[in-house]
Amino acid sequence: MSRPRILVPGKINPRILERLPEMFDTVRIERADASLVTADMADVAGIAVSGRLPTELMDAFPRLEIVGNFGVGYDGVDAARAAARGIVVTNTPDVLTEEVADTAIGLLLNTVRQLPQAEQWLRQGRWVRDGNFPLSPLSLRGRKVGLFGLGRIGLAIARRLEAFSVPIAYHTRSRREDLPFAYYPSLVGLAEAVDTLIVIVPGTPSTAKAVNADVLAALGPQGVVINVGRGSTLDEAALIAALQGGTIAGAGLDVFENEPHVPEALIAFPNVSLLPHVASASVVTRNAMADLVVDNLKAWFSTGRALTPVPETPFERASR
Repeated sequence: MSRPRILVPGKINPRILERLPEMFDTVRIERADASLVTADMADVAGIAVSGRLPTELMDAFPRLEIVGNFGVGYDGVDAARAAARGIVVTNTPDVLTEEVADTAIGLLLNTVRQLPQAEQWLRQGRWVRDGNFPLSPLSLRGRKVGLFGLGRIGLAIARRLEAFSVPIAYHTRSRREDLPFAYYPSLVGLAEAVDTLIVIVPGTPSTAKAVNADVLAALGPQGVVINVGRGSTLDEAALIAALQGGTIAGAGLDVFENEPHVPEALIAFPNVSLLPHVASASVVTRNAMADLVVDNLKAWFSTGRALTPVPETPFERASR
């Protein structure tokens, strides 16, 4: 019996390419572009993708059964369209939860204590030449932290924050009755109650630019915003204006609206800590994510069930 054919459009973690031949024949195209599909690819049954998968590309394969998405966020895949066609979409939850939560806390500390700037002070010889690094104007001590999003990663961040003895509150679509944290039914309400906002929600139409000028103003002049979710959830123009006007005190960002392009205005702020979307970027975690992509594909074609299907596509494999 012929081996299922899996399409890999564009770049992807090399471990996926190493493992696919265990059970599949791999088909490569240069980028996720439907115009690159040829007639001999008609029997492609699965796609392994990192980043955006255009709907036109998904629709180019009449026998497509599964899309393995490299990442916990799958906003680059039209899950509703996949569901309408009976195609299962998988993602990589849990295996990156702890790494992203660690990075969120590191980014928060970098922002309030200016640790990267202090390191550069030492490396540039300024400790010897100019004396001690200036006192950081902010501290984590005495802060109140609000979480915008309380899924797996949000909960992992909350567990870490508890060790810092800071009050924790949150905003999600609905209250979690099993948690001791204060709940606010609106994002502005949360921002008014805290001075530190950590954003960890997926990039969806409902969260697009949700952290806007009103939310930033509600944080106040000692406010700090940290984003390790999606760049689309934070209005960058409003953030720049808030930083320029002293509406808030600082920001720490791992994600941006138009990656890898970061506004020069953000780069220029001394009170902003910036990372190039590295929250899950360790060899250990990325290997685990890659393994889960391949293991989902293998499980689908061997048992008829994916390991981690997204909620929109809870399908089982029909006889083919």
